[in-house]
Amino acid sequence: MEVTNVTAAAETFTCNAFLIEGDRTVLVDAGAFDGVVEAIRERTGTLDAVVLTHQHGDHVAELDAVLDAFDAPLYAYDDHPRRDSGLEGGDQVFMGDEAFDTVHTPGHADDHVSFVSETTLFSGDVVVHDDGAFEYGSFGRTDMPGQSRGRLIESIRTLLKTMGDGVERLHAGHGDSFSGDVRDVVETALERAERREPKYPEE
Repeated sequence: MEVTNVTAAAETFTCNAFLIEGDRTVLVDAGAFDGVVEAIRERTGTLDAVVLTHQHGDHVAELDAVLDAFDAPLYAYDDHPRRDSGLEGGDQVFMGDEAFDTVHTPGHADDHVSFVSETTLFSGDVVVHDDGAFEYGSFGRTDMPGQSRGRLIESIRTLLKTMGDGVERLHAGHGDSFSGDVRDVVETALERAERREPKYPEE
């Protein structure tokens, strides 16, 4: 399974959008990079699916462009005009060469889901390796209306319960991807969130 951040060249604010290649070619989030369609086409001519972690603008701004270009089905937890299939916690999604469990992880967004396989975690914005706020083990912001630090903490705990010991790759919505002890990264993020460490000075 090969994973490529197809928004890596963006100079404007966007999430990381990950193209997963293998038996089933899937895009996790579409991002807000206006060159994302061309970046995907450099690697593949088809998408078997687009899967959303959540529907914040930096994750879906280019969604219509991607769906129009590749005519791919859209999977999302929450309603969307172009959604083909709903996602629920416990659903299994096949991406690349692996089966991923869908984990409902609200707190940063009510509709947030993460995806966990035996080797890999796509965590969206719930847990991040490094994002400028913290260098190792960060978490999604919870200072905006409708967000909840308490729910985020419970979501991170749920991720830890879901993850097996073999998870060694983390691909998050922001910051760098990580290879190594993913559980330690997630546990560090949980500890910071539980201590109510502010992610931003105004929080």
